[in-house]
Amino acid sequence: MKQMKAVRVVTAGSKVTTELRDEPLPSPGHHEVLIRVHAVSLNYRDTALLRGEYPAKTKKEGIPVSDGAGEVVAVGPGVTRVKPSDRVAVSCNTTWTGGPYIREYALTSVGFQIDGMLAEYVLFHEDALVHIPDYMSYPEAASLPCAAVTAWTALNKIEPLQPGQTVLIQGTGGVSLFALQFANMFGARVLAITSSDEKAARLKELGADAVVDYTASPEWDREILALTDGKGVDRVLDIAGEKTIRKSAACTKVGGVVVVIGFASGFGGGLPPIDILARSLTLSGSMIGSRLDFEAMLRAMARHKVRPVIDRVYPFAEFREAYGRLETGQQVGKVVIEVANQAAN
Repeated sequence: MKQMKAVRVVTAGSKVTTELRDEPLPSPGHHEVLIRVHAVSLNYRDTALLRGEYPAKTKKEGIPVSDGAGEVVAVGPGVTRVKPSDRVAVSCNTTWTGGPYIREYALTSVGFQIDGMLAEYVLFHEDALVHIPDYMSYPEAASLPCAAVTAWTALNKIEPLQPGQTVLIQGTGGVSLFALQFANMFGARVLAITSSDEKAARLKELGADAVVDYTASPEWDREILALTDGKGVDRVLDIAGEKTIRKSAACTKVGGVVVVIGFASGFGGGLPPIDILARSLTLSGSMIGSRLDFEAMLRAMARHKVRPVIDRVYPFAEFREAYGRLETGQQVGKVVIEVANQAAN
């Protein structure tokens, strides 16, 4: 029987860790597709899972990581959407094809409720797959399913982003940089906050109109308001949660939108209702997006030949080092693990 290597999340007492295993190569059933994984990328929630901080129930000893891309090597009976040798990525919620998010989609969250991408081969239903553009490498395509789709849908929450509107992004992680790239595509003005001059320079290179160093300016919301002549931004993508949500609301224009993306600084925040009421804000949470959102985003990226920003690429044997890189918070862009043709020990 053919074997493959796969990483499993193992809990021993209160400690959560990873274990590399040799496992049988799976065979596709009806409407299933076997994919040889070429690359995966990490998100904040992947490190949160290993810290025991992920705020939802997960599969026992599951394969982690939602984001990856690879080559179709075999298809089961009834498959019509893909064929062997196709280059594909996997949507983060395999049953969410289109329409609004509903609770049942959480049951098919890749890398959390069902097995994810950190393995040499993976098996998914054909409806979860998207074709990746020819101009993109596998490491670039692997960076898209969570961060890029989240940025795409967040910018178009409530109503589509319009040319000339202003967007505030936070930090230099995957979601923020994709939002920067997409907002530039829409002709929007992008403001950013970050923690160092080096990161600020990189954000400006990528197209940010102005950057505020929140370590030097703790009241960064006032700086953002000043950059908008006191009016506030049209849209904020709030990444950190607890430590940023109040200031995010404070620098959003009357009638503007705050989209909560993550919880990097905690689950609290204490945003008073009056802060929402007084500015007539729309506050929305992000649950990534559907496969149709993913496909629409890919069409836009292909038209403009947008390339994801990659921080570092690690071989499969160094997957733990890749997790460590993300934990430092020093990355600019996506941390990627190249799986195919890499020895893992």
